[in-house]
Amino acid sequence: QVQLVESGGGSVQPGGSLTLTCSASGSILAINAMGWYRQAPGKERELVATILRNSNTNYANSVKGRFTISRDDVKNTVYLQMNNLKPEDSAVYYCNADRIVTLTDKMLYNYWGQGTQVTVSS
Repeated sequence: QVQLVESGGGSVQPGGSLTLTCSASGSILAINAMGWYRQAPGKERELVATILRNSNTNYANSVKGRFTISRDDVKNTVYLQMNNLKPEDSAVYYCNADRIVTLTDKMLYNYWGQGTQVTVSS
């Protein structure tokens, strides 16, 4: 019923910037929480940043001051602006949408995108 599609990943040198985009489609009336998570090889998936409908945000300590999450509720899209990237930011980045209200007034939980690779290397 809901699909999440990420874009914007790629390779960049340390200190560079990237912007990730995740668009949700389907029978959507509203999305309460959207966020970005990442998983590096051999590590568990970890929270990067989340944003609620009221625009409250939460960031991992490791990205505070460097990453900015934002959303466009008209487009059902969430963005992650990543600045001053470091090699340790290299990972597959996943978009998440939670507590999705559908046009048929159902509540859907915890949808994931397919992931987009971010590689930071000189």
